Amino acid sequence: MKTFGLLLAALCGAMLLTAASKPAPKPAPPKANWAGMVTRTPIDSHIVGNPNAPVKLVEYISYTCPHCAHFEQESDAQLRIGFIATGKGSIEVRSYVRDGIDLTVALLTHCGPPSKFFANHSTFLRHQTTWMAPIASLTDGQKARWSSPDFATRTRAIAGDLGLYALMEARGYDRPEVDRCLADKALAERLAQHTKEATEKDFVNGTPSFLLNGVPLSGTYSWDALKPQIEARLR
Repeated sequence: MKTFGLLLAALCGAMLLTAASKPAPKPAPPKANWAGMVTRTPIDSHIVGNPNAPVKLVEYISYTCPHCAHFEQESDAQLRIGFIATGKGSIEVRSYVRDGIDLTVALLTHCGPPSKFFANHSTFLRHQTTWMAPIASLTDGQKARWSSPDFATRTRAIAGDLGLYALMEARGYDRPEVDRCLADKALAERLAQHTKEATEKDFVNGTPSFLLNGVPLSGTYSWDALKPQIEARLR
């Protein structure tokens, strides 16, 4: 009996040693939060989603374009859930500057780190009818300020008259930070140049306009027209 007990103890010890020597299973890697991954490109655009996604959508947006605001409201949730979150798609937003108001708003969407861009972008498009309303009743004094030869004076006048400071403050920006962004003439000049290049290279002549995997989508200006083309490529 004593011998059997010793053998049993030795066997249990060997089993414990074998179990202890086995490596612990590796935990599953955390899922990437593609919807929170934002990068700024060398051409001053912003990309949200998997940078190596097999389907890449480029949007050319003008902030004074009602169709762009409508597209944002219709498409945003669906693109984030079914396109970006899966890692299968990414979205790149490029500013298409049509006038001084467009330029002023574009400067504000770029204000701060890249992580803030898409919320800024959405804020201005979703509140477009509110901040554009005062344009219809501008005074001569306001129009004169909007034509000032000084760049920062022009953009700050536009921002003040259209209530853009209040929108930025609601996003957590203070006045000095907003003023610095509105005075960024170098960025303004680059955005104007990118707009010119978009017209020449990507055949953009209206907004919203789209590229899918680098191919311009002729005649596509709405979510209803764009959605089936994205779905076809995801399949």
